[in-house]
Amino acid sequence: MISRRGRLLIVSLLALLFIAPALGVSTGPPWENGGKLVIENGCTCHGGGSANNNVVVSISGVPRSYDVAQSYDFTISLQDAVNSAGGFMLWDYNSGTLTPGDGSQAVSEEPGAVSQSTPGNDWIVTWTAPAEDIGVISFQLVGNAVNGDGSFDEGDHWNILSFSISSPDTTTNDDADGLALRTLSVGDYESLFVAEEDPEAIEAARQEHIADQYFDNGNLFYWTTLSVLLVAAVFQGEFYEKKFAGGPSHLDMSLAIPQGIRRGVVSILLVALFAWAIKNGLAFLSSLTIGMLALWAIYGVYRTVAQARAEKKHTDLI
Repeated sequence: MISRRGRLLIVSLLALLFIAPALGVSTGPPWENGGKLVIENGCTCHGGGSANNNVVVSISGVPRSYDVAQSYDFTISLQDAVNSAGGFMLWDYNSGTLTPGDGSQAVSEEPGAVSQSTPGNDWIVTWTAPAEDIGVISFQLVGNAVNGDGSFDEGDHWNILSFSISSPDTTTNDDADGLALRTLSVGDYESLFVAEEDPEAIEAARQEHIADQYFDNGNLFYWTTLSVLLVAAVFQGEFYEKKFAGGPSHLDMSLAIPQGIRRGVVSILLVALFAWAIKNGLAFLSSLTIGMLALWAIYGVYRTVAQARAEKKHTDLI
């Protein structure tokens, strides 16, 4: 029968197989996409790859001209007729200092930029002007209102806003009239109020979503169940061989050693490949196939060891 260590190894690999489809990615948009900066070219993976004026990206609390070393609280908002939450990325080309607020974070590839840490809306980000007059400061803001289905599709709408803040004492900030700070936006506000919902289209989309779920979950459970049954069949075969046949047949050491080495090398390579597949988020069915092959190779090593340790019988000596 399989040793306790062997059983633990098989159970651990099976657990990894179950975990594979649930592994997630880090939050926040990437800094680059296809060698281009997302902050300058937009979220081209979403919404058909182009900016959409149906989403209004706005930022408030922006001064016309900055005072040196002064801090300003910006509020970044997304408005869309369909999607109510999403993400953003803001950068001032490292002219001042952007400090993340609730629900936001510094971008790991460019700490001078900030993005959302979790999907949401109405983020507050603090911007501190430089300690000296460096002239006009340019900003880039990308906002992406997503439909929340977990995929990059045309249901996501994004837009991009470029703006600037003038150098100190070059504009008039009239605090008395409430004009010191302004709100800047990009997008078509009319689209927020004229969106028409087609009941037939909504129902068709709902049915399609249900069908996709059945297909995805059906494949997941079918192949997972088949894998479990195969492993159970191997355990059953080992049990009956031990009980009724007295265990595996003897294998001479001259054959067992090279066979064990070959199978051991294959096992190590497959386990390494399986770990790579999990780390890189390979498709579930591909990861499952590699994992099952790794289990089969490990079982082959076990069989070689078991046969080499089996007692010689008279039938083995004929």
